[in-house]
Amino acid sequence: MFRFIVVSLASWKHVYDSSAEKEMKKDVRGRPPKKVKAINTSEVESDLAYDVYCHPEGNGQYVPHRKMPQRAAACLNFKEKDIILCEELCKIEPKTCHVEEKESVAVQLTRSGPEIYHPRRRLVEFIFQDVDRKHQQIEVSEITPLYITALIMPVDTDLMDKEKGVMCECFGPIMSWSISGYGEGTAVVQVSTEVADYQCVKPKASYKRMYNLFYGKACICVDVYQKLSRSQGGKPDLSLDELLAKVARSMSGNKSVINGSMTIDFVLSHGDFIYCQLRKLEKSLTEDDVNFATLPVLVALKDEHYKRLECMKLPVMHSECLKIDDEKQVYCNEHDDDEKLARLLQQEEEWKVISKHRNLPNSSNRYYIKISEDEIADDYPCPAYYRPFVEEMDEYMFFEAYGGIHYPDELPTMIIQNWSLYNSDSRFVSLELLPMKPCAEIDVAIFGSGHMREDDGSGFCLEADPCHTSSSASTAADVEGVPIYLSTIKEWKIEYRLGSPTKQYAPWYEPILKTAKLARSMIILLKEQSRASKLSFSDVIKKVSEFEKDNPAHISSKVAAIERYTVVHGQIILQQFAEFPDEIIKRCAFVTGLLNKMKERHHTKLDMRKKMTLKRGANLNPSASMVPVKSKRTMMRATMTKLINKIWGDYYAKHDKHISTESDSQMSKEKDEIEEEPEENEEDPDVVEEEILIQMDDLKPHSSIEQQIPSSNAGEKRTKWQGESTGKKESGEPLYRCALVNGDKIVVGGAVVLEVDDHEEVPAIVYVEYMFEKSDGTKMVHGKVMQRGSQTVLGNAANDREIFLTNDCRELELVHIKEPIALDFRLRPWGHAFRKENAKNDEFDKAKADERKRKGLPVEYYCKSLYWPQKGAFFTLPVRTMGLGDGTCHSCITQKEKFKINSSGTCFVHKKTEYKIQDFVYARYDYIDVKMKDEDHGTFKAGRNVGLKPYVICQILEICIPKVFKGPTPDSTKVKVRRFYRSEDVSVEKGYSSDVREVYYSEEIVSIYVEAIEGKCHVGKRNELPDLDFPMISAHIFFCDYSYDPKSGSIKQLPPNIKIKSQVGNVVQDSALTKNKGKGKCKEGEEKDEVDQSKGEAPENRLVTLDIFAGCGGLSEGLQKSGVSITKWAIEYDQAAGEAFSRNHAETAMFIHNCNVILRAIMDKCGDGDECISTAEATELAGQLSEEKLNNLPLPGNVDFINGGPPCQGFSGMNRFNKSPWSRVQCEMILAFLSFADYFRPRFFLLENVRNFVSFNKGQTFCLTLASLLEMGYQVRFGILEAGAFGVSQSRKRAFIWAASPEETLPEWPEPMHVFAGPELKISLSPSEHYAAVRSTAGGAPFRSITVRDAIGDLPSVGNGASNPLIDYGNDPISWFQKHIRGRAPTLSDHITKEMNELNLIRCQRIPKRPGADWRDLPDEKVKLSTGQVVDLIPWCLPNTAKRHNEWKGLFGRLDWEGNFPTSITDPQPMGKVGMCFHPEQDRILTVRELARSQGFPDSYYFSGNIQDKYKQIGNAVPPPLAYALGRKLKQAVEAKRPGTPLRAEALFS
Repeated sequence: MFRFIVVSLASWKHVYDSSAEKEMKKDVRGRPPKKVKAINTSEVESDLAYDVYCHPEGNGQYVPHRKMPQRAAACLNFKEKDIILCEELCKIEPKTCHVEEKESVAVQLTRSGPEIYHPRRRLVEFIFQDVDRKHQQIEVSEITPLYITALIMPVDTDLMDKEKGVMCECFGPIMSWSISGYGEGTAVVQVSTEVADYQCVKPKASYKRMYNLFYGKACICVDVYQKLSRSQGGKPDLSLDELLAKVARSMSGNKSVINGSMTIDFVLSHGDFIYCQLRKLEKSLTEDDVNFATLPVLVALKDEHYKRLECMKLPVMHSECLKIDDEKQVYCNEHDDDEKLARLLQQEEEWKVISKHRNLPNSSNRYYIKISEDEIADDYPCPAYYRPFVEEMDEYMFFEAYGGIHYPDELPTMIIQNWSLYNSDSRFVSLELLPMKPCAEIDVAIFGSGHMREDDGSGFCLEADPCHTSSSASTAADVEGVPIYLSTIKEWKIEYRLGSPTKQYAPWYEPILKTAKLARSMIILLKEQSRASKLSFSDVIKKVSEFEKDNPAHISSKVAAIERYTVVHGQIILQQFAEFPDEIIKRCAFVTGLLNKMKERHHTKLDMRKKMTLKRGANLNPSASMVPVKSKRTMMRATMTKLINKIWGDYYAKHDKHISTESDSQMSKEKDEIEEEPEENEEDPDVVEEEILIQMDDLKPHSSIEQQIPSSNAGEKRTKWQGESTGKKESGEPLYRCALVNGDKIVVGGAVVLEVDDHEEVPAIVYVEYMFEKSDGTKMVHGKVMQRGSQTVLGNAANDREIFLTNDCRELELVHIKEPIALDFRLRPWGHAFRKENAKNDEFDKAKADERKRKGLPVEYYCKSLYWPQKGAFFTLPVRTMGLGDGTCHSCITQKEKFKINSSGTCFVHKKTEYKIQDFVYARYDYIDVKMKDEDHGTFKAGRNVGLKPYVICQILEICIPKVFKGPTPDSTKVKVRRFYRSEDVSVEKGYSSDVREVYYSEEIVSIYVEAIEGKCHVGKRNELPDLDFPMISAHIFFCDYSYDPKSGSIKQLPPNIKIKSQVGNVVQDSALTKNKGKGKCKEGEEKDEVDQSKGEAPENRLVTLDIFAGCGGLSEGLQKSGVSITKWAIEYDQAAGEAFSRNHAETAMFIHNCNVILRAIMDKCGDGDECISTAEATELAGQLSEEKLNNLPLPGNVDFINGGPPCQGFSGMNRFNKSPWSRVQCEMILAFLSFADYFRPRFFLLENVRNFVSFNKGQTFCLTLASLLEMGYQVRFGILEAGAFGVSQSRKRAFIWAASPEETLPEWPEPMHVFAGPELKISLSPSEHYAAVRSTAGGAPFRSITVRDAIGDLPSVGNGASNPLIDYGNDPISWFQKHIRGRAPTLSDHITKEMNELNLIRCQRIPKRPGADWRDLPDEKVKLSTGQVVDLIPWCLPNTAKRHNEWKGLFGRLDWEGNFPTSITDPQPMGKVGMCFHPEQDRILTVRELARSQGFPDSYYFSGNIQDKYKQIGNAVPPPLAYALGRKLKQAVEAKRPGTPLRAEALFS
């Protein structure tokens, strides 16, 4: 496989990913251990005292601890193990680190084993600083005391497990430092204090630059030792040039070195440091090793160092750091401290100057030998010229969003099909004329054209694939993508992967492929030799001349002709050798010979560079003058309401300067700074995968209230009650409604700020619930913490004056109050009719606030929402329970959760749910079957659910009350239960063919702890269950008609004497039936289980819905099936998707148009055009809508519910002349989507997007979306859900945002119903807390997961490229899922699949038909195609780049019948992003219908367009079962009865 990439910096290359094995690191001390210094054990807990350790086989002799390398210390016996997770569905888990002031205590707390000698620890996030807390180099500790601030970690603990570390500040001082690791080849820096020895592992980000300079020197010392020491296989007789070359080569890939590079300049600039450090090793050297003090190469290195400084006219301070006396003992020469410090500062300056004055000798690695066009002309056809056949667009118009300056590694990757390259005269030119490596100067201007699209991993150029040869090159008519013309290649700012060229350009592309095949054959030839170095350049050329004519690499039988071809096309060959993952092949004699031959031709040499910034200039492509710059796709700025424009515009106006400053600082960095390795994002990628952090700018940490209670001045305040007591608390303490603090009036229902000791600290705000006086006379306040917007998930997107009430209650003394604040509880009328009135009030309020600010008056805050981070939501203020002043706090009451058992022992309350004898419950499987805890389930990609178990259905028979002093608890109270078995417990076949709701009675009685109970369910008879017409279960109802004996395995009809008390008929009325895990409701109402599928629901009882970005209708399909909504209008831009929606939802008025145009038309029709901000194009197109469409437009007041999934990045490239972040954001479709919500003000609103929506654009888009909805007055809830937990056989994670008017109940998240592997999908709200919408179901759920067999096991067999749109099923459905997914469909539609080419079909046929099989199971052999061509069965690139790409797992992969589908994509490809797309048993790619079933679409659902359109519609859709689950929760919210309508603010707070 050949993959060509054309990149910025005027470079292209044949990608040949490779990786080198990294050596394991060891921590070895170079000195004898110290004895432990006496420590005052009274300062630590008694259980931390030292204990004596004896080796079990060492006769009591102490065995010193040796730190294992990180990899070697890792567990090799990995097992899958169920763990008990918290039952709460939504939770906050603070991530804290222990802090200690004393070093001795910190060392004791991090002790992981016995320590007789000096304790040893590791330092993470460390800083070395002087007494003034100024950062200093380690070497400064020889002059002045240096102290350490770091996280102290045990030596044998994973660095990611920071909870085991202890943070300690300013401990020490440092007594000594050393460099070790010489024998292992890895530098280890160690420092020592009087208490312990420390290994420096990871510096703090702010200290990394300073530390890396020293660590770079340490790495050089170790590497020089390795090159010169005989004991390490080195050669002490090396010359200086040889030593420098070896060190530079071995250190070139060292990422820990300053600026990411380790050049000869760096070695020479620190020659004296290297010399002195190696002299220190003299005592530890063996007798047959060298004396480094007199070694000629080291002496020459030191001398060359001083010579270079003199040439640069730098002051040279000759200071021998070490001298050797007659007894050969090393000691330091006593210099003045000022002179030593000056020496260290000079070293820093030396490197800075040397970096700017690099005049190194010529090196082949620094130059690129340019290919001569005259020499390769004979290998190319006669001149021809490029002429575009379609209208092309300037590439800059697409990628304006990426700014004007970038680094190549950060650029997005696009693919170009149907491409051509040409010069400024439009004459076709070869790709070879471009350098294959970044060069400082380019003397050729090459342009390109083609069809651009996102790189989905498809479109690889396989040399043996007929579809990728020149004979079948692409034509403009059948190529997907947008036709564009490219800027000069040296100015490219986007990385493009080249697909197939045009037919006209194909002859200019064939020599590239031909040369690549020649290079590949040469590599194979060298690999077949016992020693690659045996073959010289001439030997290889001679062997190539012996190739047969049918060999793809055949050039000629004449040696001279082959040599000429190899040399003139040498850069292609050299590049492939350089990328090959075998050092012997890379450095073989052939490569050296080829390089010398190329030099002999005196070709142009271009100076190479590693990395540079890319600045964009004008696009000089001649194609720009040939055709109009126009796209077929309509692109425009978002149409917005004034409110949305103001919120987002004001934010970017405020933060544009900060963003621009960051960009400017990036542009002004020196080259050495640009090459530096990144300091951040070094966390575990697995952790980052499941926890999305919102990275808003300008976030300031806020301390807790406990930290803000002042330690002084409290007694100086004058406090007294005003008025008489208004009552008493339950405890008898008197209550008061008003108090005076230094003359300031504090009232119940008001807000106050607390005193702080630190004037720079942001004071906390507290809402006063009630005030009382303790028996000792202390005046107290009970209040709720109020958070500023910047303290919430909104970050800096929040309004500076808005604060939020929380449920975090506190009691504090009255004297701790500083003063009251002006606070307005804002409750305004809701709806479209009040939009203008509320907007005027907001303008007046803002003007009033600005006036107060100008006069220097205190800020007047306002509050209109309750922020509840544990629920990931903002709620309407609970005004009826606020500030009652009667000694009760609603938050305290609702948060109390106690385990209770009644006196008769027949009932208990656990997590707010009441359980009685004879109730049916869910129990965790690992509590019932202890073997489950120790099972080891092998898993692989797309088979992750194998082995996961749902809850066990049990019936409570007896409650065993424990006799404990502290009373019963869930972990001490047992219940006796009867176990009911599931069909999958009987056999796999039984589980496949049975209803997932069927259970079997058994005589098995077990005792379990209450903590194992996960909720309530119900068991009845089959005929009592409701009918389902959709494969989604929302009710916790099972049926039992048979009994099962696990010992004999027999299944029998349930005996008449066994009566199962049925309550199915009362499920809808019995709200206590549903399991409730403390997930809290918006209005604290009980959750109701729904058993009906809302068939026949009256349309007038449903929410009238507008679906925007509707696609083919997956979201609307599920919502309508749930019975909550009826989609009356839909907007979709794609023609085929819009037609599919209309076909399935005939009652919906579909607008296949740009939503910006539709919104403009609606606002014009309503006479609000002056409030609409849109482009002239949108206004013009809105005026061109037909009368029929205008009459069918949705209008405000008629829409109850708006839902949709806007793309998180719009077509911002249209802003070609505006480069500010705001101008780019204006084109994001999220603005138009929010403007629909603002203008219509529906009762409910739902946004769906990819999971990374919350972190896109550093979280700004997500936070501004929340802020916009809150500003409109909505209640808001946000979270991430996994579709696989809601009844689809697919892993698909999606972000959702609910919004509900203040008069409605905010919908809860649906409860996961199926087990599905994976951790909780968390959103980090701050560095110390995160939120998960629902719990992970890896530990259990009501039902098993839906498998691939469940989804598609009944579908008939079809072949590769099947194209019949309608066929018969041919058999009956088997599984529960199949029966319901078929519905009433008489025939099977869209069971069609893409046709693979001959080679891929052969590969598919050779993939074993077993779980997890992929390309790695292909035999390593060649196959002959029908054309006679002989090719490799395994794509050549995969095994040679596997180490670098996680073994390319899943490519050409088969699904597992018992596993699940991977995430559905828009174009299944065996070598795409999701390569596991082969049927488990048939030799083909999955069909359209199979992928539709993986998403949960019923078989009756219609898809429109060609096969690619259908794949795309399915891949972009929301799974209907997930939408159904969301709809059921929305329906519960709609039907919830509330105590009353919120009162107007003026009536409540007058």
